[in-house]
Amino acid sequence: MFESAELGHKIDKETFKKEVPKLRAALLDAQYDMTEKKEFPVVILISGVDGSGKGETINLLYSWMDPHHISTLAFSAPTDEERERPTMWRYWRALPPKGKIGIFAGSWYSQPITDRINGDMRRSELDARLAAINNFEAMLVNEGALVLKFWFHLSHEGQKARLKALEKNPHTAWRVTKESYERLKTYDKLQEVAGHVLRVTNSAKAPWIIVEGTDDGYRSLTVGHTVLDALRRRLKQERQTVPVAPPIVQAIDHRNVLSELDLTQKLSRKDYESQLAKYQGRLSELARDPRFVGKRSLVLVFEGSDAAGKGGSIRRISAALDARQYQIIPTAAPTEEERAQPYLWRFWRHLPRTGRVAIFDRSWYGRVLVERVEGFCSEADWLRAYAEINDFEHQLVEAGAVVVKFWLQISADEQLRRFQERQDTEFKRFKITDEDWRNREKWDDYVAAACDMVDRTSTGLAPWTTVEANDKHFARVKVLRTVCERLEHALKDEQEKYKKQ
Repeated sequence: MFESAELGHKIDKETFKKEVPKLRAALLDAQYDMTEKKEFPVVILISGVDGSGKGETINLLYSWMDPHHISTLAFSAPTDEERERPTMWRYWRALPPKGKIGIFAGSWYSQPITDRINGDMRRSELDARLAAINNFEAMLVNEGALVLKFWFHLSHEGQKARLKALEKNPHTAWRVTKESYERLKTYDKLQEVAGHVLRVTNSAKAPWIIVEGTDDGYRSLTVGHTVLDALRRRLKQERQTVPVAPPIVQAIDHRNVLSELDLTQKLSRKDYESQLAKYQGRLSELARDPRFVGKRSLVLVFEGSDAAGKGGSIRRISAALDARQYQIIPTAAPTEEERAQPYLWRFWRHLPRTGRVAIFDRSWYGRVLVERVEGFCSEADWLRAYAEINDFEHQLVEAGAVVVKFWLQISADEQLRRFQERQDTEFKRFKITDEDWRNREKWDDYVAAACDMVDRTSTGLAPWTTVEANDKHFARVKVLRTVCERLEHALKDEQEKYKKQ
């Protein structure tokens, strides 16, 4: 993949001086158009071998463009806080909003390449990570981002000569360290690993741009013109998304996962109080178990019909936990800040550390529920969201999270009764809005969307639990019992892993 970047590309100084003013003016015009429209973000990855001009290129982009609308993100080894969350968590938090440019000096590719070179990652593990990265980048592009990936290349002799030249110049000598020469010894291994990484992740949505780093003028003009051309094309084109899944055909007998629930199930007050105390006690013990505190986190997702009792179930769970241990995240319509990011961004921000609990009162499933039914996103957007959500939850589980998802279902008649009760009770009026009454008119559409959601996203790693919620006592106990059972199963797995070590 690197042959074209070893041809000795050069630009003479006269040509460089002539080209730069025009290029800078055009870049600024394109940047201001992008900033004004605020329709998409730009993600620029700067990667490559030591001494190839990565830092100089970043500084150049800052000087050629308006730095007020650019941010640079540099990543080294993950911190303890970052290691306690999914690998991609720190990169999600750093994504630029629409209208801004984010330059990543070191990115989601750096750690896998380093781990593979050092022998800390098997080839199969590397390929699994690269597959997840491809999914991530495809999601960014489908959400509207412009992703530009640069790899700066030098031949072995070119890198050695470049390091010596930098070392001789008193203004650049500080850039060369002992580690720079140590990494020169692993040049062949880097080319092998990097070549594989670039081949596997050179996708149509986010291709790699390989630039020879020997000549400063050539490298600078190549990057500048590439960014300019990409910005101009993106500003002209309409955003296009392609569905990645066909719509689900509804069963002709009208039976589905919700219609077959037995909503008549009840629990007496006496049994409810007894079982509530039992499962709250179990949950409290499990949350303090060293295997949970040291290795696991808990992510609870609550979705369901309006007035189905999500809040009541959440309160019975939080009552069993230390207040310092959990966070309840109520999900409403996205804010302006959140709309400027991919739809999953606001949920990545709230992922819990090891030993903590995050409780989502409504969640990322809004993309395939309310946004689908109300037309807030295109069919292509919600169709591809099923795969994106499954991938997101897979990353949570791989990082040690126990993901438990609940759909609370009540009948249309029971919902009407609860709506009227809320409206007639002074201290419950805050629970009922005009929006609730309007959503009720689309009952069948929401049921169809919920059934599709369960069918497409109930996976072995993160299955859905449907809860018969006409009786609040029955629903709350089922929720608590399910959380306890899933946690106990996860902690047993943790114990088995320990025994095998």
